[in-house]
Amino acid sequence: MSISTFDLFTVGIGPSSSHTVGPMRAAARFAREAFENPAVGPRLVDVAVHLYGSLAATAHGHGTLDAVVMGLEGADPETVDPVIGRERVARIEQQGGLLLDGRLEVTLRPSGIVLHPLTVLPQHPNGMTFIALDADGQELLRRSMFSVGGGFILEEADMERPLAEVASEGAGDSVFTTGDELLRVCEDRGISVSEAMLQRERQWRSDEEIRAGALRIWRAMRESIERGTSTHGTLPGGLDVSRRAASWHESLSAEDPARLPMNSFEWVSLAALAVNEENAAGGRVVTAPTNGAAGIIPAVLFFATTYIEGVDPDEVAVRFLLTAGAIGSLYKEHASISGAEVGCQGEVGSACSMAAAALCEAMGGKPFQVENAAEIAMEHNLGLTCDPVGGLVQVPCIERNAMAAVKAITAARFALRGTGQHVVSLDTVIETMRQTGRDMNERYKETAMGGLAVTAVPVSVPDC
Repeated sequence: MSISTFDLFTVGIGPSSSHTVGPMRAAARFAREAFENPAVGPRLVDVAVHLYGSLAATAHGHGTLDAVVMGLEGADPETVDPVIGRERVARIEQQGGLLLDGRLEVTLRPSGIVLHPLTVLPQHPNGMTFIALDADGQELLRRSMFSVGGGFILEEADMERPLAEVASEGAGDSVFTTGDELLRVCEDRGISVSEAMLQRERQWRSDEEIRAGALRIWRAMRESIERGTSTHGTLPGGLDVSRRAASWHESLSAEDPARLPMNSFEWVSLAALAVNEENAAGGRVVTAPTNGAAGIIPAVLFFATTYIEGVDPDEVAVRFLLTAGAIGSLYKEHASISGAEVGCQGEVGSACSMAAAALCEAMGGKPFQVENAAEIAMEHNLGLTCDPVGGLVQVPCIERNAMAAVKAITAARFALRGTGQHVVSLDTVIETMRQTGRDMNERYKETAMGGLAVTAVPVSVPDC
């Protein structure tokens, strides 16, 4: 049993997969369950919501309150209109009228969601509890859920089970479960990493569905790049961070309309900035594997489809995403992709590793080189903290994605020049990342209580 590429890459809204997408899904799940329960639905009058740990500490900056309210009304992160959704939440705050699952008006307002930033539930830093109440305020149903990164939601009862088992209930052979097994499968069967992942995906989908799904993900990534490079203005949240991608795109397009290889790193950085500005604005992006790291894989895939000559861009995109999915599943199953659990090494670091591996294969790398590229990329992200200023996914998150995209390309090139002999294996670096995250002080794990989140002072630039 294992995680699918389409578990790791899902379409949602910003600014955070674990703090926006996940809570929206959890709230919608609870609302449906409450109505479907014959002992609860007929007596249901109101609901209460409690957020714990990192979800509470950054609830305002990460849009968690809005996400919970939208989810309680039945919204889905893949289809909800983020602008209309947030306008609806603002009206609920002012006037009330939240419609639970779209059918029962309850009194809860966003400001009524109870925050417990200093209380971390033992199972995970991103905990939330939903309570259904009757007319006397008596509890009818209580559910604790955990947003464990990348939009994944686990019930309290599932927290003791392996994530791969929960994610793929009823699936068959996983094909591989570790990096070493992945290499052995590729060698024994004479296949690439993307083909090994394809064999896993066939447990759930036909080849046609896999291809169509991958191209749909790539289309959504391209659309987020396009929106980001055409939207001016200031990002919400109070830091007054200006969107730079659109003006950068205008000037770079004028200088280099042919997208010359000599300027490729600038174009890649621009693509990453565009996606993460769109994410920070609460727009639609692809979790890749999280929203905080959403710009890295689209930017490197843009590089692959733009600068690798003599290939079908669609074929490159499908193989790229399957390879990235193979590597990402190892991080998700054996460590974490949650900034609240292991710091930004689990978000930007994992995405950088996935992108490096995928680019290496797209450029003709053998499986041992692909594994090496993934390892190199993570090795140089170990210890990366998650310290968003103001609890917003803006500083340093947006630029960090651009830097990691370039790092992924460099890692792929290192691996392609190598023989496959290296001291540290991918499995070892994944375990090291897990241990580093475990040892990391909680202040540096998406709580906005340490690092740049508390030391950064806005810099004023004098007029020239």
